[in-house]
Amino acid sequence: MTIYTQASSNVRKTWILLGSFLVFIIGLGWLFSYVLDNQLILVFVTVFSLATSFVSYWYSDKIVLAMTHAQEVDHAKNLELYHLLENLCIAAGLPQPKFYILEEAQPNAFATGRDPQHGVIVVTRGLLEKLEKPELEGVLAHELSHIGNRDSLLMTVVVILAGLVSNLSSFFFRMNWRRQSDDNNKAGAILMVAALAAAILAPLAALLIQLAISRKREFLADASGSLLTRYPEGLARALAKISLDPASLKVANPGTAHLYIVNPLRGKAAAGWLAGLFSTHPPINDRIKALREMSI
Repeated sequence: MTIYTQASSNVRKTWILLGSFLVFIIGLGWLFSYVLDNQLILVFVTVFSLATSFVSYWYSDKIVLAMTHAQEVDHAKNLELYHLLENLCIAAGLPQPKFYILEEAQPNAFATGRDPQHGVIVVTRGLLEKLEKPELEGVLAHELSHIGNRDSLLMTVVVILAGLVSNLSSFFFRMNWRRQSDDNNKAGAILMVAALAAAILAPLAALLIQLAISRKREFLADASGSLLTRYPEGLARALAKISLDPASLKVANPGTAHLYIVNPLRGKAAAGWLAGLFSTHPPINDRIKALREMSI
């Protein structure tokens, strides 16, 4: 499989997952609205979810930078680093993102910003000190690909949809509890059981779909980044080094772990297919294998 077909395949699979997510939510909203006989519920929850997500979308980069205490890199003192990123931006046809650094020993990096014009790349001190130039270039290309692929926008949409599912389930339980004594037999028994099951399982299903899309975007960024550098082995070596480094990342937390190129929560990942379902990142070995199977 070539880099081009790998990227195309991941884009296709991501949009299939997102489309399935939309169909799932529409069906869930219809079911709850029908059982509760109130179409305004879906309208209210949709507006509420979009309103609460608006601020986090437009200011997500500032919020993340404040949470991680990242500091903007001095251009004059890091000319080589800036030139490396500048060359990648020229190759990708993207504007130069802002560059920030975390004073942390663990090698890691992430990108944020809702579009290329507001892109931000954050790297740790450990990444700059522990990676060789081809490996660092691979990581920067990966993060630049996240910006170019509009991953922040896509994942924001998915987070909104996942939040909508949770709110729908919560509203269903509250409204159904209030109406049970007065209108317990209005809906058929089978339909009511289906709605209750959906209310319980829907948030879990939404979370799994969200994580699945996140994992697909990591594969896509790996492929797109390798296309920029023309050297997949550099990123493969970088992923191996980052994943094996024992240093902790003090500012890491479950809310931001999905942003990083490698899960920064050391020792928290379990093996097995069930653990993989709840992972924000694909297994490192799978990513390295895919990179080394690529050809240009």
